[in-house]
Amino acid sequence: MDQSFLLMLSNLLHLHNSLDPTTSLLTDTLSSTATSSPSSSSPSSSTSPSSLLYSSSIAPLLFFTIASVLSYIASSKPPSSATATTTTPPSNSSSASYSISAFRALSTEHIWSLEPPLRDAQWRSLYGLSYPVFTTVVEKLKPHIALSNLSLPSDYAVAMVLSRLAHGLSAKTVANRYSLDPYLVSKITNMVTRLLATKLYPEFIKIPVGRRRLIETTQSFEELTSLPNMCGAIDTTPVKLHSAGGNRIPQTYRCRYGYPSVLLQVVSDHKKIFWDVCVRAPGGTDDATHFRDSVLYNRLTSGDVVWDKVINVRGHPVRPYIVGDWCYPLLPFLLTPFSPSGMGSPAQNLFDGMLMKGRSVVVDAIGLLKGRWKILQDLNVGLNHAPQTIVACCVLHNLCQIAREPEPELWKEPDENGPQPRVLDNEKSFYFFGESLRQALADDLHQKLSSR
Repeated sequence: MDQSFLLMLSNLLHLHNSLDPTTSLLTDTLSSTATSSPSSSSPSSSTSPSSLLYSSSIAPLLFFTIASVLSYIASSKPPSSATATTTTPPSNSSSASYSISAFRALSTEHIWSLEPPLRDAQWRSLYGLSYPVFTTVVEKLKPHIALSNLSLPSDYAVAMVLSRLAHGLSAKTVANRYSLDPYLVSKITNMVTRLLATKLYPEFIKIPVGRRRLIETTQSFEELTSLPNMCGAIDTTPVKLHSAGGNRIPQTYRCRYGYPSVLLQVVSDHKKIFWDVCVRAPGGTDDATHFRDSVLYNRLTSGDVVWDKVINVRGHPVRPYIVGDWCYPLLPFLLTPFSPSGMGSPAQNLFDGMLMKGRSVVVDAIGLLKGRWKILQDLNVGLNHAPQTIVACCVLHNLCQIAREPEPELWKEPDENGPQPRVLDNEKSFYFFGESLRQALADDLHQKLSSR
């Protein structure tokens, strides 16, 4: 029975005893469970309900009338607050699970009660990376976030942004989960991605100019392709912009696959770690133009990048080079296939097959990037913040690869079908040197594999 009803019943008992002390309304058994007045002098024998009709006072009849009404109300009133809490709408309980206190419990008390594999699996499902990698990101961003006077804890803000990047959530969805204003969520996302793209980029995305890393990279590619001195693979992928803003995006952003996008150009090593990232062009730009507008192109053509590893192949000095598909220009530092259709000589076709095998590394790296950070499958941020968000995901990708995080299912890209670029006047000397270099590598490869 409801506690409030029992209290009202007890109070009425006191009222009755004070009005008519000659009649006792409760038996000895019931009196032991209710609060009785110490001044009341009830008889030892229990009083039957019918005896109340013959009482010398009207109080008993009044008592039973009020008690009956209260009993009816108690039996017909809605469930108690304890029951009501179980029927709380899911959105409220969901918001509570993403509160600062819930995150603090997860990241402190709860996290250490789990075995590391379970802990990291849970963290990856929430934020896209393991707990140790998460703490690394927080520690590196914390001093910069502190300068922004953000009212939220640094680790909580980073966790919120990572959950958005990992699951492709909109600012509105995240705001509902975390009980925040969508504008604040967008502001925090922009701040964290900007810090990742500027403060952490130089540390985690580097051209392999150091001799030790360069030798490791070229040897690994040679084991994969039998081609010497290959140090990376380049590719460009369109990052789809959210369709809700499609009507406001210029036609120049519409890529060859028909949707609005911005272009991401990356160079990957054998571990699928990016050592150069460029986001400069709208989706309608071809790969060669995007490459020629990049900082990497200017550094390679000007000789700013010095690779201290030169080998001799059939009288040709071969410096470290990257490989790409036929959508890129042929240059001494960027080798492409002879023919996309396999119509070359046996040596050329063999070279093309090995080159594309090396290029597959960057294709897989892009698939990992979009598979791990799902926001890149449908980028739901403002166009002005799209480049920094993409670069931030590339930095996080490298962190995960360096830490040897489990690789998610690859995001599959459509097959390339772009045209071969024309040779620019200022590139003709580069082109002819690249052509002779490519032929020398093809002949050397064919002879080397034929003699085995």
